[in-house]
Amino acid sequence: MTSLVQSVDWLAIAPPLIVAATALIILVADLFVPDHRKPLLGWTAVAGLAAAFLMLLPLRHGNRSTFCLTTDHGACSYTADHFTLAIQLLVLGGALLTALLSMSETGGDRLPAGEFWFLLLASASGAALLPASRDLATLVVALEVASLPAFALVGLKRGNRLSSEAALKFFLSSVTATAVTLLGVSFVYAATGTLHLTRIATAQVDPQLDTLAEAGVVLTLVGFAFKTAVAPFHFWAPDTYVGAPLPVAAYLSVIGKAVGFSGLILVTVVAFPGYANIWGPAVAVLAGLTMTVGNTAALRQQATRAHSAVRLLAWSSIGQAGYLLVPIAAAGYTSDREIGSTVAYALMYAVVNLGAFATVALVARSRPGRRLSDYRGLYATRPFTALALAFFLLCLAGLPPGIIGLFAKVTVFQSAVDAGLGWLAAVMAVNVVIALYYYLRWTAVLFRTPRAAAARTGAAAGDTHPGLRIPVPLTLTVALAAAAGAVLSVAPQLVLHFASGSLF
Repeated sequence: MTSLVQSVDWLAIAPPLIVAATALIILVADLFVPDHRKPLLGWTAVAGLAAAFLMLLPLRHGNRSTFCLTTDHGACSYTADHFTLAIQLLVLGGALLTALLSMSETGGDRLPAGEFWFLLLASASGAALLPASRDLATLVVALEVASLPAFALVGLKRGNRLSSEAALKFFLSSVTATAVTLLGVSFVYAATGTLHLTRIATAQVDPQLDTLAEAGVVLTLVGFAFKTAVAPFHFWAPDTYVGAPLPVAAYLSVIGKAVGFSGLILVTVVAFPGYANIWGPAVAVLAGLTMTVGNTAALRQQATRAHSAVRLLAWSSIGQAGYLLVPIAAAGYTSDREIGSTVAYALMYAVVNLGAFATVALVARSRPGRRLSDYRGLYATRPFTALALAFFLLCLAGLPPGIIGLFAKVTVFQSAVDAGLGWLAAVMAVNVVIALYYYLRWTAVLFRTPRAAAARTGAAAGDTHPGLRIPVPLTLTVALAAAAGAVLSVAPQLVLHFASGSLF
């Protein structure tokens, strides 16, 4: 007789579990900690994320699973393989940098500390759970655990109209995506009789239900396309980034995309390899459309418009999402080894995009307009900030000294060529050139001569608080992101070798 009792691999589930436990501890502690000690909640969050990050070390061999079927040990709900490790490294590292970036934004009359840290860690726990999910039910639950707290994070600036509008748009689009995803999942379950990804991949579908299964595949992909801001399902992203607090916008641009893309990889490569003839061409078209829409919209941002710097990063992140889709599309034509290119690009993008948002947050303390024109002559007054931002922009553009950005783009481009997607490689090449223009235009502004009035006063153009002290955690965030980008640019083979092993 088969036993229905199974043991739980606590080490395997430790990373998301530690983050979730820390979130609950902060929620309870917030009731008792006096206002002048609220910063302790932030450092508790940082400590919890750091502990979860370190717990990835014992899992480096990537061969642990738990919550498996007692009748089929190959069908598990949670698997800590190399792919899981890579995405959890990105999620937890990105959440840790976001926490440091947020230290100066919480408490007092700013963001409420207890609510902010609880919501951030709750979302991060779901994001860390998602890449390990190996059945559709757990996948959807993890997706919602990551998404639901994010709505509140976006609208946490009380009394701010932009923040409220952004949260509403984000909520409505995400609810729509969830509904579409659940409909697709129900179709897949009806056609295959299982929710486990490995069993779906090998299921023998009744020919009469084949159309139902194909519809389920398409609807599931559409749901994840909403979550990742893939065109034409991207309309919520720019306004959400502008209305959200800057640390939250940074979090959504990196961890939000990691969640969506890891889910997209799992449902395509792991669950639906037999339907590659459907999702392969669809993802390829979406990749070309997304990078074109994102880059052309970023190109049109006006330097003097309020929040134009954040809007440019928002549209840029949509363009970058198109590049991330290319290896997934290539996997539909060749093999799942192409996924390593997406992982490599995602790791590079996470480091430099968080760094770019951190520098924008740093500059916004004295230039709250967040206009591109406000960055004119930044090097004259804040050379470290200007050089760091220039480095991040060059990495995103794929130009030296941002070698890691160049290598990541080359691997993505190569995956399209290897899959015979020459037209997609051509579209990517055109978009890279378009992106070069607006990245270099912003970089050039940093080193231009300050306006005459600013030069006479010794203040940067647009500074409302030229002598304002920069918080140490904010400076540390910029420094850590710049250091990580520099190390990866000196030795890009580190991330490429790591990503090449991030296969199933």
